[in-house]
Amino acid sequence: MTLATTASLISSAYEEGRGVAAFNAINLETVEAIATGAETANRPVIVQISENAVRYHGGLAPLAQAAIAVASGSTMPIALHLDHATDERMVGIAVDLGFSSVMYDASQLPYGDNLTRTAAVARRCHDRGAHVEAELGEVGGKNGVHTPGVRTDPAEAAAFVASTGVDALAVAVGSSHKMTTRDAALDEALIAAIRRAVDVPLVLHGSSGVSDDGLRAAIAAGMTKINVATQLNKAFTAAVRDTLEADPALVDQRRYLGAGRDAMAAETARLLTVISG
Repeated sequence: MTLATTASLISSAYEEGRGVAAFNAINLETVEAIATGAETANRPVIVQISENAVRYHGGLAPLAQAAIAVASGSTMPIALHLDHATDERMVGIAVDLGFSSVMYDASQLPYGDNLTRTAAVARRCHDRGAHVEAELGEVGGKNGVHTPGVRTDPAEAAAFVASTGVDALAVAVGSSHKMTTRDAALDEALIAAIRRAVDVPLVLHGSSGVSDDGLRAAIAAGMTKINVATQLNKAFTAAVRDTLEADPALVDQRRYLGAGRDAMAAETARLLTVISG
């Protein structure tokens, strides 16, 4: 199957009032886990590669090309997305490589600078057929600089979307990045208010900290794209740890990385049924 586009997966979910899952990959095994989970659950998925993952590998191309190969060989629609990019040059590289969408994150800048730079990135990406996500209102936990109590204002969100022309908007409604517990309390009334005010799909970052029921409620209130990273990393790492503890003499990476991949694939499939229904 050829690569799906993020725009096609999000637009159909948006129109039907359901969620679409976007899961972060760090290496080949995690890309494979996401693809396997999608096939098991019989659900489409967006594979995300973050700027932090790119930094870990020293460049985007190696992991991107692996992800494209895996996604192209899958029986389910899989799209590729660049997540939390603050480097405008990297945005261009991702589009060159075949990513159908990018999340340009200028949320740490003052509102006016965020608006101006996001609008410029959106124009360049749209000229090349790429979908653009932006963030307004600081989502807690990212690089330790965001304030968890900050919330996105619906009127400001509407003005931001109209001025920048972005295709999707990540909003701050109570979730926080890198949570290892699933007890975040989302403001469902705020989600609904932003959904009424904004005419593009909304994105929930920090979804690992939200319970299954919380995710369903967020989607019902108006969220469309649901980003998950830490929850999948937890499943992968726990399986690796258990495998190594069970056999301290183990040195074959395939044995413990394979266990991690299988565990992450299972959690991917489970979460896909929660998010996509």
